[in-house]
Amino acid sequence: MAKTAAIDVQEQNPVNSLKGFFKTVLRDGEIEALLIAQHLPVTNAVMPTLVTDPEKLEGADPLAPVFPINAAKVVSKLTRKPFAGKVAAVLRPCEIRAFIELVKLKQGSMENVILIGMDCLGAYNNINYARFAAAGSDSTLAFYRNILSGKGTSFEDLDISPACKACEHFIPENADLLIGLAGMNLDESIWIKANTAEGEALLDNLKLPEAAEPEERKEAVPELMSRRIAYRDRMFIDTGEATADLEKLMGYLGSCVNCYNCRVACPVCYCKECVFSTDVFDHEPSRYLRWAKKKGILKMPTDTVFYHLTRLAHMSTACIGCGQCSNACPNNVPVMELFRTIAGRTQKAFGYEAGRSIEDEPPLSTFREKEFSEVTGGTD
Repeated sequence: MAKTAAIDVQEQNPVNSLKGFFKTVLRDGEIEALLIAQHLPVTNAVMPTLVTDPEKLEGADPLAPVFPINAAKVVSKLTRKPFAGKVAAVLRPCEIRAFIELVKLKQGSMENVILIGMDCLGAYNNINYARFAAAGSDSTLAFYRNILSGKGTSFEDLDISPACKACEHFIPENADLLIGLAGMNLDESIWIKANTAEGEALLDNLKLPEAAEPEERKEAVPELMSRRIAYRDRMFIDTGEATADLEKLMGYLGSCVNCYNCRVACPVCYCKECVFSTDVFDHEPSRYLRWAKKKGILKMPTDTVFYHLTRLAHMSTACIGCGQCSNACPNNVPVMELFRTIAGRTQKAFGYEAGRSIEDEPPLSTFREKEFSEVTGGTD
């Protein structure tokens, strides 16, 4: 049976109570460093920080409803080569799933990292979070009190990102240590569960009181799951209709300016050199003129649809639906909706779920002789 415990929330402030918990992790958890989201001085920005001194955790706020980057790439950089000691990384479920995919792609290692995952109740995109956080210094507490009071995640005219509304993987079951928020009265306690031997060892070092999973959480998780899946399925239908043929797809992606922000922001897009940044797509002027003469008109910049189709072909099996592609788009192209819709179909076809387990082999790296026999004509 998995080891479970609880953090008692002091003065109805879960942010400060978690801060104290992570200070204890650094002091007593036999951890070399802690990767955790922290408020930057002066601004409202919240970014991943690598902390070795427990007293430097005063700005830590892993509950802040925002993540400007998917920190899986940061953990990848930290674990690409072996080092002495252990780093604990406090991540959202989609960040953990992205890191698992990167490990499978030889872009990181599980050896020196302990993954601490938190239930994710959603996050605003970068622009909306800046507006939300500007409303007051206790914006994180306001977000969770809104949820506790039954008002949900909306705040005035703001709401969490579509990627979060469509995410059915909001419980970090693949973390070494799970911090439970869904269904919890965060003014009173925060539930913790060890999913692995590493998580149990860390929990043993912290000497927290044991606690069974609250009944309220057991009820809240399926309810939230139902809402997320319903939103996701509607999104799949709407996006499928909006991109049903090439003409519709060209209109859907019409505002793309080839900035490649979505590629840079994507945690599982890891190629050291992208073909779209090479001479292959640095066309001669005469070619543009020939294309324009052929149809009488040529949308500029070119290759936008081809770029997105190429990315889909490269990594739809690895897409974990974090929404950072849409978060980074300057023109609000609904990239996440397209990628999640296609990735959902691709992963279903392969019987694969990106980031579910380190044991699941990536579909495109594994040859199965009898796979898709209905297409290849082979026999089962």
